Amino acid sequence: MEYISSLTLSHFRSHKVSKLSLDGRPVVVFGNNGTGKTNILEAVSLFSPGRGIRRASAKDVTRNPEAIGWKIEGKVTNSISENEIVITSENGEARRLLLDGKKASIMKLGQILRIVWLVPSMDRLWTEGSSGRRQFLDRLTLSYFPKHAEVSLLYEKAMKERNRLLKEKIYNDQWYNALEIEMAKSAVSIQKSRMQAIQYLTEAQNQLTGNFPKAELLLIDPEQNIITDEDEAVRALKCSRQNDMIIGRTSVGPHKSDLQAIYLNKSMPAKDSSTGEQKALLISIILSNAKSLAKISNVSPIVLLDEVSAHLDNERRAALYDEICQLGVQAWMTGTELELFSELKDKAQFIEVTAADGISTLSVSS
Repeated sequence: MEYISSLTLSHFRSHKVSKLSLDGRPVVVFGNNGTGKTNILEAVSLFSPGRGIRRASAKDVTRNPEAIGWKIEGKVTNSISENEIVITSENGEARRLLLDGKKASIMKLGQILRIVWLVPSMDRLWTEGSSGRRQFLDRLTLSYFPKHAEVSLLYEKAMKERNRLLKEKIYNDQWYNALEIEMAKSAVSIQKSRMQAIQYLTEAQNQLTGNFPKAELLLIDPEQNIITDEDEAVRALKCSRQNDMIIGRTSVGPHKSDLQAIYLNKSMPAKDSSTGEQKALLISIILSNAKSLAKISNVSPIVLLDEVSAHLDNERRAALYDEICQLGVQAWMTGTELELFSELKDKAQFIEVTAADGISTLSVSS
């Protein structure tokens, strides 16, 4: 089991200096709104590639008024080893990683920890635009395939250059051909990884023991079928070139795909389900992700659940805690009231967060 055994935040949002020692049990962070609970989960989420649960820039998370930069330190422990992670940012510059005392790429974090999360802003996932659903699916896919982030960056870089040519009305077949071959290779890898991730999630949902609904997950493309052949992907880009020149951007590819879900209990699209049902579906997917990761990769993911009890009745809340304990993962959960987590009792560590003069303070609650 992989878990974070220590965490120190320095000048990170509302935390001037906050330290935690942890033993692998689920972590409950409770306190009034605005005290800095979610800031702790955000810091943990930065132990993975990407911009964390808030998708904030390095400058955004630095503590003001000091604005001297910030540091997150942590130890990741499992049965055979321990890794020391130090992430820093100075003067709003991009994150820098020291892994066991040596400089490393942020992408390396995907090989150390697998982190998945559910935050309140995702409650509207099924009813808002496709961009958020793609990000959600890609975060899940990244947990299975750590190289997914690098491949996605390669695709976006090539697409950005192709879009520049389109906007500037530059006609050069050789340039387009080279970029489209590169885009096609990355696009096929992205789509295959997404589809495999959906398959893993579907299989794991059938193994959940808690009272959570099952979802049929679908990867769709509004313009065409999902392309998983490189030659076909190249042809699609080439055929769209004339139209793309008119609109000034790339109109086909994995950046246009969408994730849809069907609430199987009612054979109803997730977007038409109740708020509580949509929340339960998301929790079911996150739990399935954790379960399948532990089985497929023998890596126990870190699960971040911000304000997870919202819209859950007592029965589903108890089922969630039972599932987390059975999974044996370190889940970080936040809530305003300690009573919301009473079913966990001694199965979790409880951290109370208070704030005064804009500074968060942590205390271990018995």
